[in-house]
Amino acid sequence: MNKQPSAASVSVIVPAMNEAENLPHVFATLPEWIDEVILVDGNSTDDTVAVARRLRPDLRVVVQSRRGKGNALIEGFRAATGDIIVMIDADGSTDGREIRRFVDALLAGADFAKGSRYAPGGGSDDLSPWRSLGNKVLTGLTNLLYGTRYTDLCYGYNAFWARHLEALDLDCDGFEIETLMNVRAAKAGLVISEVPSHERSRIHGTSNLNAVRDGWRVLRTIVRERAGRSAVPAPTQVALAK
Repeated sequence: MNKQPSAASVSVIVPAMNEAENLPHVFATLPEWIDEVILVDGNSTDDTVAVARRLRPDLRVVVQSRRGKGNALIEGFRAATGDIIVMIDADGSTDGREIRRFVDALLAGADFAKGSRYAPGGGSDDLSPWRSLGNKVLTGLTNLLYGTRYTDLCYGYNAFWARHLEALDLDCDGFEIETLMNVRAAKAGLVISEVPSHERSRIHGTSNLNAVRDGWRVLRTIVRERAGRSAVPAPTQVALAK
């Protein structure tokens, strides 16, 4: 599992704000063959940056210009130099050892590899029944409006070829970033593979996610994208990664 899967270089983007206690757990799961790790710091008031640099002396640090996970990811994507970009969370909920699955899906022909907690082999230790229901409703609406076959819309473990950043044209600041990526990947006609992923509970601290507020932001994104941009070109290819 520590062998470089191909000649393609891989950048991992880790947005973080006050995650000093969680970073040792997160970084310990990252494969040795990763070429670049970029920590995007949301102006942390704890030792997040110092801990990260101690754990990975080769770390690159980007400081956010605004607030929000979307802004953090966009700035991290822009700074990345790898052929493949992987986004993971800094709270310990996403397992870096799964990165190989995402990279393999891209090397097998996908343009965009999206994690799914509902695909066979996936799961979650953190989803409440209320959040799960909301996610399924929003996923169903997206599939209806965009002709996709997604099983999990609101999940932040994704990877894609860096050359598709222009097609994604990301421009939001909040947690709706994952939904925007999924919708625009479909509308651009990218080949999408869903990758089974198991979400773990946050290790330390509390989440900044607000299910109701951020759910409304996701819904507005789905509707706005359908009304304001060009239609989906042909049925989007969504396959389950093997």
